[in-house]
Amino acid sequence: MFTSVLMIEQPLSATDVEFVTGLHDDDLSFVVLMQPRGREDRLLRAIDDVALGELEQAVHEADEPEGEEALRPAALALEHSLRALREAGCEAVGQIIDDHPLDLLRSVVEQTHADEVIVLTAPHLVEEFFHRDWASRARHKVGVPVLKLYAHNDEEPAQAG
Repeated sequence: MFTSVLMIEQPLSATDVEFVTGLHDDDLSFVVLMQPRGREDRLLRAIDDVALGELEQAVHEADEPEGEEALRPAALALEHSLRALREAGCEAVGQIIDDHPLDLLRSVVEQTHADEVIVLTAPHLVEEFFHRDWASRARHKVGVPVLKLYAHNDEEPAQAG
């Protein structure tokens, strides 16, 4: 069985599920780590929105739940994503990242003997430019390949349940 640790920050879309489950021909197992929105990221998200020409989204950045308020939406997104992966024929477990995402990632990779890490994220131009995004930082923390993919948010999340 091929095991991937999948770091996400939004529910998996049907396209995301199809993409990550189609990367390998083996039986697949996923450990999904869901990162809730954090207050400290608000400015960077707004800059990214402006840089990507999504001015409307930048204006409404403050309306999105963050911190403790983001835990419930993150839990729902995680559960939805796990169901979608299971319905695609994969084993899938997961958890919310509460603190120190990269330390948790390293621990999960070691405990599960994962074969790879997939970071499925929206574009974060500022962080990527300075190599402070999850994938760049994870490459220095884990001893397995780290694949960075951009999540699809232009459609409804995958139908699960």
